[in-house]
Amino acid sequence: MSNRAEAREILRRIGDQPDDEIDLAEAALALGALELPSADLAPYRAHIRAIVEDLAARVAAQDQAAGDSLEARIAHLHAVIGERHGYSGDHDTYDDLQNANLLRVVDRRRGLPVTLGILYMHAARSQGWPMVGLNFPGHFLVRIEKDGARAIIDPFNEGQTRSVVDLRDLLKATAGSAAELEPGHYQPVSNRDVLLRLQNNIKLRHLSAHDVPKALEVLEAMRLFAPHEPALWRETGLLEAHAGNLKDAITALETFMALTGDDHHRHQTASLIQQLKNRLN
Repeated sequence: MSNRAEAREILRRIGDQPDDEIDLAEAALALGALELPSADLAPYRAHIRAIVEDLAARVAAQDQAAGDSLEARIAHLHAVIGERHGYSGDHDTYDDLQNANLLRVVDRRRGLPVTLGILYMHAARSQGWPMVGLNFPGHFLVRIEKDGARAIIDPFNEGQTRSVVDLRDLLKATAGSAAELEPGHYQPVSNRDVLLRLQNNIKLRHLSAHDVPKALEVLEAMRLFAPHEPALWRETGLLEAHAGNLKDAITALETFMALTGDDHHRHQTASLIQQLKNRLN
């Protein structure tokens, strides 16, 4: 089996899994392999294991002397991911597509908030520490919890803990000066949503470059691990129609119709499907 075929099979299996069983790091490596089909995943998996093992060793040694606390867990994560393995946010070339590919992030030790966040979540969860991604706009953040205490961590900025003031400033920097914090910004997101957010970064960059075929490739990968997400099928249909691939557009839009519960969008889409069928005749 080729690397690309293996990656697709991994993502297809994830598409059938319950969300809480998804291995974020393995999924992100598979997504990276679609873009870099000549890459061997074995050394990248070994590196992920090394992060987990280094964290476990540090926790075991530290706990004997100082016990466990939320602050200690955050310090352990920073020490292993940031200091020992040298990961940090790519402030200089933020929009480089390499920052959204976990294989290249491992190679370069630089990445986007969401790719680095996946490493933080994988490492924390390996120790049984509850950590989730948050629905914060424009800048991916994670939240760690212990005994009812919570802290929001910024993986892009050396795993710093973010206060409410920090979050307000960050929101205004990314969403505009009129933006204000809302309860929804603190809501946890699913593992699939984390992966969708990762791939959206790539898709949007291709669309900004008017590269519709590459954007469609990204959407295909997204549908492998999130096959029941209606929005993916609708966007695929619209882009296929834009590219002149009318049969593929109709198929995608009909799948959207079967999945969505939004009557307004169903009505709009039914009309669009009829228009596309008329163009085929």
